[in-house]
Amino acid sequence: MDSNLVVRALGALAHESRLAIFRLLVVAGPDGMAAGEIAQQVGLSPSSLSFHLKDLSHADLVKPRQDGRFVIYTANFDAMTGLIGFLTENCCSGATCAASNLADCSGTIR
Repeated sequence: MDSNLVVRALGALAHESRLAIFRLLVVAGPDGMAAGEIAQQVGLSPSSLSFHLKDLSHADLVKPRQDGRFVIYTANFDAMTGLIGFLTENCCSGATCAASNLADCSGTIR
């Protein structure tokens, strides 16, 4: 993963509201969630939510899709897994450890 993208992703997640939004979308899985529902669950005004979603989108952590009148946001699980992999790639000096056994994170609850 490109270190510039890592810095952008970590910067985006370094805000309480954006972290809450991202975590909510991870729980929602691949179906995602409508912007209005996200705002209600996190307790943000639509304009604040829009600002935070834009920042998360620029960091490639969330992806929007149009569904009729609604914009549905989903967590970008590939970017999340890449970020975790980047942060743990040199863990334990290359020896097998818990961090190197990341589960396949596709957003499905097992």
